[in-house]
Amino acid sequence: MNIRESAEDYLEMILMLSEQKGEVRSIDIAAGLGVSKPSVSVAMKQLRENGYILMDQSNLITLTDAGMVIARKVYNRHKTITRFLMQLGVDEETAKEDACKIEHDLSPATFEAIRAHTRDE
Repeated sequence: MNIRESAEDYLEMILMLSEQKGEVRSIDIAAGLGVSKPSVSVAMKQLRENGYILMDQSNLITLTDAGMVIARKVYNRHKTITRFLMQLGVDEETAKEDACKIEHDLSPATFEAIRAHTRDE
């Protein structure tokens, strides 16, 4: 399953918004990611065509099973890396920002080591 970093960010944001608000609209994604609404429209079209999201007649966005798998993986990595950085003494806001930057690029082995470490604390 090879998916681009930006698509992972969109899927993660859809998951986060659905947990927070119960429903997701393009405008919420644009605000959450700090991107333009046209950028979200292009991304949603691609995600829909690739089978990662569904959009209903009211333009509410939901993740398909395939989209949910990716979104949960990225979101769990984000939360674990944030927790790890905070354990090192990084403030929460910086830890969240940095986790977003590195969550896509860590090797599985490094991520597992971080995950094991955060469970021990």
